[in-house]
Amino acid sequence: MTQPTVNRIVPVDPGKLAGTITLDETGRHRRRIVMTSDNGIGFLLDLPEARLLRHGDGLLLSDGRIIEVRAEPEPLYHVTARDRLHLLQLAWHLGNRHCPSAISETSILIRRDHTMRAMLEGLGAQVTEIEGPFDPEGGAYSGTHGHHHHE
Repeated sequence: MTQPTVNRIVPVDPGKLAGTITLDETGRHRRRIVMTSDNGIGFLLDLPEARLLRHGDGLLLSDGRIIEVRAEPEPLYHVTARDRLHLLQLAWHLGNRHCPSAISETSILIRRDHTMRAMLEGLGAQVTEIEGPFDPEGGAYSGTHGHHHHE
């Protein structure tokens, strides 16, 4: 039997859900690779261009089943600020250093890095170590738009 192929990302339809695949952020940035779901379904991911597979995306198998993408928890910093302007300033400094960041209205998530932590704390940020899914912004030229599932 031929291995199923995935060429499209779709919303998850619970009636067609065949399993999940749990990957960290680096493992979710893909175009073409053989993958195996958490429950052992092998498939070829063959997308038209490289993209970040987001937490909650559905991978449509050529046989009509769907594999849901799950973001594996990673060691992160949860960054908060005095107010919204301060949060914008912190985001600017992270962007200026090309630091992948997941941005919400009240906080920023980044991968743990002692240099970034020292910079952020020096700028007055509160930095807390957490474990969680990392779904950073796609960037101005990536063709993807970020969506986040954190507080």
